Amino acid sequence: MIEGLNILLGVSGGIGAYKAVDLASKLTAAGAGVNTVMTENACRLVGPKSFEAVTRSAVYTSLWDRSEEYKISHINLVDWADVVVVAPATANIIGKVANGICDDLLSTMLCVCWAKPTLLAPAMNSNMWNNPAVQHNVKRVKEMGFEVIGPEEGVLACGTEGIGRMSEPQDILSAIEKMASEIKR
Repeated sequence: MIEGLNILLGVSGGIGAYKAVDLASKLTAAGAGVNTVMTENACRLVGPKSFEAVTRSAVYTSLWDRSEEYKISHINLVDWADVVVVAPATANIIGKVANGICDDLLSTMLCVCWAKPTLLAPAMNSNMWNNPAVQHNVKRVKEMGFEVIGPEEGVLACGTEGIGRMSEPQDILSAIEKMASEIKR
């Protein structure tokens, strides 16, 4: 059950971002509070207004967004969250997390949330997924305590078939429910 849970949804710049809108909608329908953080590249694929419409919450896109509460957004958002989810998690964002690189709101937030239940849903081309550097970074984030779901086999955005598709929103929702069942509220 995720009713009443606060979920911070990070969306990085992979084509799987369109599925993240469906995930946000499913989370909200299940009774969770959802705040969304999008990278600049994610905003090129899916508009923040789509997430605002399905979550009825503001979308955060920059470290430099002015907060009406005058709180530091990447700290405040993580403090608010019970669970953090990144869908899609591109090779870029996974690499940033694995190496402590904080150069945008999402990567900075992920550096802060390392002690929170966090789920990454990778999505990328098969060649990227199979790259030894990416596999090293995935191993590293798992060692840091991040959960990883997917990626799945199927037709990719480039038209080839292979591993790299973001897990389906319903499967990510199920993984979040499992994580939520382990949280002491």
